[in-house]
Amino acid sequence: MSVAETTIFDDFLLKSGLKSASEEAVYKPLTGGVSSDIYRVELPGRLICVKRALPKLKVSADWQAPVSRNVYEWNWISFVAQHFPSAVPKPLAHDASSGVFAMEFLAGDEYPLWKTALLHGSVDRKAAEATGQRMGQIHSVSARTSGLPEKFDSGPNFYALRLEPYLVATAVKHPFVSDRLAELVRRTAETRLALVHGDVSPKNILLGKNGPVFLDAECAWFGDPAFDLAFCLNHLLLKKIVVGKAASELASSFAALTAAYMDQVDWEDRDALEARAASLLPALFLARVDGKSPVEYITDECQRETVRKAAIPLVVSPRQKLVDVAQAWFP
Repeated sequence: MSVAETTIFDDFLLKSGLKSASEEAVYKPLTGGVSSDIYRVELPGRLICVKRALPKLKVSADWQAPVSRNVYEWNWISFVAQHFPSAVPKPLAHDASSGVFAMEFLAGDEYPLWKTALLHGSVDRKAAEATGQRMGQIHSVSARTSGLPEKFDSGPNFYALRLEPYLVATAVKHPFVSDRLAELVRRTAETRLALVHGDVSPKNILLGKNGPVFLDAECAWFGDPAFDLAFCLNHLLLKKIVVGKAASELASSFAALTAAYMDQVDWEDRDALEARAASLLPALFLARVDGKSPVEYITDECQRETVRKAAIPLVVSPRQKLVDVAQAWFP
């Protein structure tokens, strides 16, 4: 951690009243993210977490994004904390000028990461079900809350963080389906129905005793809720590459998450939302091997080709139901 970074965080903690001038803060970097600097902060008798968005993401491709996303993440956490306080770390303080916010620190022994469990072949259907239910509840409440479309008018951020690096970048490598991917980009960008997290994946979900805790809402945007559903389900598909022996459990979790989520959909026609998610899902599946943010656990070209062979036909001929996408991957 540089002196400049320490100064930024120390000044923020002092101004927000989270530390006194006489207290020393000890910073420990937290790993796993590519878009922000995140630190656990040890203060006398207490622990908190601080986060600052980076202008260039920590991936091999040239991927830059507006640091204003820090404000939208703070606003997303604050909104969810009002309605479902157990679903997010408690928000503590925010400073828009420095692009820093502080939140409660949740210890890993009490809040294990869902991704870690999945990669070890421990597939809990109830975790998937609870995630789908809570995601749907957040979407439902947000769809009925006035002022959110204006507060989360973050379309350029969402394009820079999600649509361009995933779908647009993938279209460059697959010109045969580029028109189809371009249509998905257009449709998603133009659909504004609920508050979208934008990065609902097992790496951003802690499994607490009171249900899932969602992290890393930098992509927050009032837009298409089908994106969150497809984005999360995509990770259950991808895990089969690593833990093939748990394929049946992954398929069961896919079905449980889908059903629990769809039970909450009361802001639009359920079939319409599911059709959008079912068409997005194979495109996102393909993007995680050929976009700007490939998943780190798929390292073999044969594995990538397996994903392409499954995804491309579904991009070309989109399904209306998510179960049909799952059956193509979990026969």
